[in-house]
Amino acid sequence: MALPIVAVIGRPNVGKSTLVNRLSGVHDAIVFDQPGVTRDRTYRPAFWGDREFQIVDTGGLIFDDETEFLPLIRQQVVTALTEATAAILVVDGQVGPTDADREIAHWLRQQTVPCLVAVNKCESPDLGLSQAAEFWELGLGEPFPLSSIHGNGTGELLDQLITYLPPATELSEDPEETRVAIIGRPNVGKSSLLNAFLGEERSIVSPISGTTRDTIDTLFSHGDKHYRLVDTAGIRKKKNVEYGPEFFGINRAFKAIRRCDVALLVIDALDGVTDQDQKLAGRIAEEGRACVIVVNKWDAVEKDAYTIYDYEKQLLERLMFLDWAPRIFVSAKTGQRVTKILELVDTAAEQHNRRISTSVLNEVLEEATTWHGPGATRGGRQGRLYYGTQVASQPPSFVMFVNDPKLLNDNYRRYIEGQLRKGLGFTGTPIRLMWRGKKAREVERGGPNRAVRIKT
Repeated sequence: MALPIVAVIGRPNVGKSTLVNRLSGVHDAIVFDQPGVTRDRTYRPAFWGDREFQIVDTGGLIFDDETEFLPLIRQQVVTALTEATAAILVVDGQVGPTDADREIAHWLRQQTVPCLVAVNKCESPDLGLSQAAEFWELGLGEPFPLSSIHGNGTGELLDQLITYLPPATELSEDPEETRVAIIGRPNVGKSSLLNAFLGEERSIVSPISGTTRDTIDTLFSHGDKHYRLVDTAGIRKKKNVEYGPEFFGINRAFKAIRRCDVALLVIDALDGVTDQDQKLAGRIAEEGRACVIVVNKWDAVEKDAYTIYDYEKQLLERLMFLDWAPRIFVSAKTGQRVTKILELVDTAAEQHNRRISTSVLNEVLEEATTWHGPGATRGGRQGRLYYGTQVASQPPSFVMFVNDPKLLNDNYRRYIEGQLRKGLGFTGTPIRLMWRGKKAREVERGGPNRAVRIKT
């Protein structure tokens, strides 16, 4: 059973995101003292008493203004209210009722969704009741004085809110989901890609760079698989980012990389691979995340018989540290090959979680060392690879026991990694190799490990 949705609505800068953070118990929504920070609708889980629900933050609602993002924000608010079981209108108790508040209240009275009035910024309990009393004129019932920052008054609001929510039922366990972060520079089509997956305008899409500011989590099912898609803010060079909403949005994007299973690195086909794309690719590799490289806007590229091969070559040259990541050429605008991305995501996620038995691993290592041994150093000492074992997944990580790590140079280490990929796959995920020194006599006394020692 899907959780009921509570939409938080109001004009700009009344503290909607602060209230969402308070009610959800996490500080995920970006809060900044500037109108228009929130643009898309973002969902957070919340509960009160025995009731669980989702609370959705929305952008500041302004009617009769076609400036920049405002029409798109209105569309997002309308969608949120359409989904909602109940709504909360947030107003500013320190300012009192404004014409904008009255206009929103008039619109809400015409809807069928029950609505509560949260009079925010009532920091003083003594003044709160008198501040809230002014908002009876909105015609939406009793106004509730509260302070989103301090939390006072929110209990009374929630007590009333849950009377509009369906009775608590025994919820089934959450299905296993793959967390997919959509990462890229501004204006490469990340939000368009999210919308193409969902078949709806989940995120605001605009030619203006930096449209998406918050990370937007969306649950999505395809076949019998479940995904949590995370649209993120476009990541620009640090020197171009001022402290403010964009700064917070980019930090959230980096956190999204850290907590995802698979990162979709979106490249603009018209721009090619830029320096910033390389830095993002490096960040994904450093965090050890699985990855699929998505070249978007492929429909806008003039092509001949060699175009895709030339582009593949450029990707491999410019993103050499993601040479293990599969690549796909799509158009979020037309939907071309978008659903095929999920097949690559499934493979990458599976390989990211994969575990290899010690015996199978050492069969591959034995064959690799038979074809090409470590060789000798200038001092005449011979490197020896005794055996390997997997110690972790996400990403797959292996310890290689050798006589002396210094005797195996970078070229040989890369050779071993290449042979592991050749013999075992690991498409779409980085792998980590850790080299540990071990004396030969310790290997001989190694008990269970003796059976898997590589013959050299």
